Amino acid sequence: MNPDLSGNGGQDAAAPTVRDVIELLEVLWNKGRDITSPAPVSSSQLRVLYVLDGAQGINLRTLGEVLGSAPSSVSRMCDRLHALGFIERSLSSTSRRELELRLSSQGESYLKELRTRRESALSDVISGMTGTDRAALVRGLHGFRAAVESSDGPSAELSAGASVRPAIGSADGTARESGRRDDAAESA
Repeated sequence: MNPDLSGNGGQDAAAPTVRDVIELLEVLWNKGRDITSPAPVSSSQLRVLYVLDGAQGINLRTLGEVLGSAPSSVSRMCDRLHALGFIERSLSSTSRRELELRLSSQGESYLKELRTRRESALSDVISGMTGTDRAALVRGLHGFRAAVESSDGPSAELSAGASVRPAIGSADGTARESGRRDDAAESA
């Protein structure tokens, strides 16, 4: 039996369910990353890669604001990612005092492979759902994303500042582009 999530009481029931799903996704993500990744990065470093994927050429200060992290922490994360060959730093064309950060081709490849593995893991799970459940999942995720983007909290800042808008599936199970660069266009 499905709990009634309408009304104010639904907030209390929905939050633990969402938390449980997020924890399951973390297990799926880390299992795939740990098994196949030649150079795994921490979850904080992965957030840096996601932000740079959506905002190529930002500086350390802006990256720190988006992440909500101290400049020294952001600098160390970028040092590590640069040492792995995942990001590139270059002098800003507008200010000699700033560095611009970009994903390297190796960083782009890492993210592409990681996303492919994650999508495969999700597809395996989602294939076991009924069409009605998939449609409800997509509807719920659209609503969740809209709530995050319209809120004033730290999650909204990350979502808006990172400019990372992955494709969200439509109710029929096909992907719909929602602002992320097209991988096919990048490889052309």
